[in-house]
Amino acid sequence: MPKDLIIVESPAKVKTISKFLGKDYMVEASVGHVRDLPARDLGVDEDNGFTPQYQVIPGKEDVVKKLKQAAKKARHVFLAPDPDREGEAIAWHVAELIKDESAEISRIQFNEITKRAVQEALEQAQPLNEQLFDSQQARRILDRLVGYKISPILWKNVKRGISAGRVQSVALKLLVEREKERRAFVPQEYWPFKAELSGENPPPFWTELWKLDGKAVKPGGHHVTTEDQAKALEEALNSGQFIVDDVQEKQRSRQPRPPYITSTLQQDANQRLGYSARRTMSVAQRLYEGVELGKRGTTALITYMRTDSVRIAKDAQQSAKSLILERFGKDHYPSKTRNFKTKGGAQDAHEAIRPVDPTLTPEVVKPHLPSEQFRLYKLIWERFMASQMAAAKFWDTTVTAKNGNTLWRAKGERLLFPGFLAVMEKSPVGETIDLPKLTVGEALELKDLNKEQKFTQPPPRYSEASLVRTLEELGIGRPSTYAAIISTLLDREYALLEERKFAPTELGFVVSDQLSEHFQALMDVGFTADMENKLDDVADGRLDWAQLLSEFTGDFNPTLDKAKKDMGRSVQDTGVVCDQCGKPMTIKFGKTGEFLGCSGFPACRNIKNFKRNEKGEIEVVKEPAPEELGVDCDKCGRPMAIKRSRRGEFLGCTGYPDCKNIKNFVREDDGSIRIVESEKPQVVGVCPDCGGELHLKQARTGSRFIACANYPDCTYSQPYSTGVKCPNEGCKGELVEKSSRRGKIFYSCSEYPGCKYAVWDWPVAESCPECSHPILVRKFLKDKGEVLACPQKGCKFSKPIDE
Repeated sequence: MPKDLIIVESPAKVKTISKFLGKDYMVEASVGHVRDLPARDLGVDEDNGFTPQYQVIPGKEDVVKKLKQAAKKARHVFLAPDPDREGEAIAWHVAELIKDESAEISRIQFNEITKRAVQEALEQAQPLNEQLFDSQQARRILDRLVGYKISPILWKNVKRGISAGRVQSVALKLLVEREKERRAFVPQEYWPFKAELSGENPPPFWTELWKLDGKAVKPGGHHVTTEDQAKALEEALNSGQFIVDDVQEKQRSRQPRPPYITSTLQQDANQRLGYSARRTMSVAQRLYEGVELGKRGTTALITYMRTDSVRIAKDAQQSAKSLILERFGKDHYPSKTRNFKTKGGAQDAHEAIRPVDPTLTPEVVKPHLPSEQFRLYKLIWERFMASQMAAAKFWDTTVTAKNGNTLWRAKGERLLFPGFLAVMEKSPVGETIDLPKLTVGEALELKDLNKEQKFTQPPPRYSEASLVRTLEELGIGRPSTYAAIISTLLDREYALLEERKFAPTELGFVVSDQLSEHFQALMDVGFTADMENKLDDVADGRLDWAQLLSEFTGDFNPTLDKAKKDMGRSVQDTGVVCDQCGKPMTIKFGKTGEFLGCSGFPACRNIKNFKRNEKGEIEVVKEPAPEELGVDCDKCGRPMAIKRSRRGEFLGCTGYPDCKNIKNFVREDDGSIRIVESEKPQVVGVCPDCGGELHLKQARTGSRFIACANYPDCTYSQPYSTGVKCPNEGCKGELVEKSSRRGKIFYSCSEYPGCKYAVWDWPVAESCPECSHPILVRKFLKDKGEVLACPQKGCKFSKPIDE
């Protein structure tokens, strides 16, 4: 008898769902997207209603073949990718590919991977949501039009290989504008005061200067701004009398926050755990799809993690209530069940992020989870449970004292009832900030008076948490896109993370300024937010997707044509004059990064390295002269100088090109140079070009390669091969060792750029028994040690290395 087929996104879900659906269903995985626009062409027919030219993603041919075969055997196909735009798009593309194999195709969605949720979804199967798919399709085409049409202009005028993006460029502008504010900031001196006072009853207490001449004091505003003013105020205070001016006491309630949505989870995980947005979503994905919990088997721990709704299902509220009453007592549960209001414009299709089963407390799951999964689950569990608990209650005391023309303030706080704080890791239970019993008019003794010179600080750089919060507040992007936006900014080297804060690079500045000048509407925050609203209108059926694209290109194409003519190479006034020809030096971008190049190029080829100081001013980095290095060439005796290539710094003979001797070196703490002698090379063969020895060598970024010992007279070289055939169907390449610019080793196809397959771990020529991917990789897992694992996204197969 034919079975029903359920198609999900990831192989991990296959394992979780198969466990509780039994033998009546086949469950297969699409392993993410199966079709997309072509990688090397625009793939959009603008003259024919923006018709997209979709194709099967290279490497997914075997997956599609397997899905077609399963659909042909099935009685009914249920498409069950994630419940969002991307999931609807995956479902739509799978349906297009298998429609000739099966007449019965339906869409099901579930917010949590439990037997009850999946069975309810099967009972409520629906047709595919064409409007939601159109919304995702419009977004994809918009991004393709912007990226493919603007990027070549940037290649011509800034640097090859960089890109523009409809949303990422606006996010970059936020970083750049903040950095410009910081550079333009002028610090202002101010002197905050603190006074330790004591009354008739102990203990003494500290107060802060609150008002001066009736005006609130604040850094950069009305304040004591010079040392002379500070000394004069100090003398007046010492000779004056502090008197209690006012005492206010009241009970205050603190309400719990709603359960997590995508943006708030990313913010808290960044601030409290140090996780990037990408890492947070990756860990949350594993918790959602299911993890191994000993005798319980594969168990899904949280609900779907891409949401902007704070709605909670009634059965989840009831489970939380039972657990709260059991663990904390009835006084920790509110008088009525808490419901939170989702903000306007949010998609309320599914719930907030919460534990699937609240009784699976962090203590229960801790023995079974890697550290990063446990910490994130604990964060989600505590936030959800707290959201359903009673308010915390405090007794607040505020004391105001006066002395001459000044007012001073102290605040005390005493916890009366912990409420929801009882479930939080850092609960302030028992913590108090006590103030003594004071009465109005009571004289106070000055025990100590502190004053300190300070300077106002520039606006802070964005952290991942504050950037996500700002993007959300401005309506830029959606929950599912925040992590990708941030990753793109870092991957394109438009910004760096310095002490967990975004610092835009010179490249980021130039790209942002060029786009802001020539594509003002595209870089406008309001325009980008309005486009997100229009995409929501497409999803809700209020706007036709092709009409949206037509309206966009009506303004975009003329702007693009103008930019092609008007955009020139960015020339920044660096204030640096070439010491060889006297012409201005400008910032340029090469394979190794930015540098100062003479504007008289190619007649003058002078270049210099530089850095910026705190004010953003250019400072030339002076390299020691060859004679000052004290390193002579061991082949010709001439001095050696520091030189640079796309692989980094090295010492090169000043006798070049007559002498091509080079040496590696490291800089010592005192600035001196120490030669790094190479180990005796390993001979691995004979050069096919000149008959010399082939040596195994290591690039400056870490990867190994094979090269002729007679270099530079013979330039033969080849990458270091793993001996494993590229898994992409039809590709004749093999996987070879490479390293990124940041020194991370990976293994990519030798046919690159024709084939872009790559993995981070050492490949093994063995197919995955769960998803049939042609290779596995060797990797180390904290909870399992060294294993063979499937590198395919979404597949969680692994086995001990000794098997």
